[in-house]
Amino acid sequence: MSPPLQYAFLDESGTVSPFTGSHFLVAALISTAHPRALELHVRRAQKKYGASLRSGEMKADSSREAVIAEILAAIASEPVTIITVAVDKQAIARPPTDSEDIYRQMVSQAVGHLLRRWPRVDICLDKRYTAERLRYRLERAVREAVADLPHEVLIIRQEDSIARKELQAADFVAWAIFQKYERGDNRFYDIIAHRLVAEEVITQALW
Repeated sequence: MSPPLQYAFLDESGTVSPFTGSHFLVAALISTAHPRALELHVRRAQKKYGASLRSGEMKADSSREAVIAEILAAIASEPVTIITVAVDKQAIARPPTDSEDIYRQMVSQAVGHLLRRWPRVDICLDKRYTAERLRYRLERAVREAVADLPHEVLIIRQEDSIARKELQAADFVAWAIFQKYERGDNRFYDIIAHRLVAEEVITQALW
């Protein structure tokens, strides 16, 4: 009998461009067998704090710290696992020709950590690209990177975070982890730290 399907949601925090913007780029992946619980936590928070949001989307960088802490605690109360991969952009001496390759490698590493734990996964990525060719290139990069890892099912979706509350949950987690790396602020990271099963920092000079 095959193991049950594991659901995962990935979002990022920080900027991709190597020599501008943030010093770190962070991906956070939340994995769960019961995604409905994540959705309900975000819906409740939106009803309580974000009823006036025109987009219908809750984001950490536009929320009060007390709200962020409450949402993170709700996420951490569920039997979820969190995987994070951070890119130290300060370590980059020669960036790739296409800076999006940094993002693709980061996502691929996170998915690899997931597949080492669960052979059957349905992964929803925040829809970063409007162009179909770029979405295809991201999926191809991920699949090629994990091709040698044993797995049975790998479903990759790229969806709008406005429509997927679970992606909004991942946004809060990515933001919390980003605060640790970018600003040395562990307050929000500590709320979810016990749910982390993998934490990787990429310090790659040559791409």
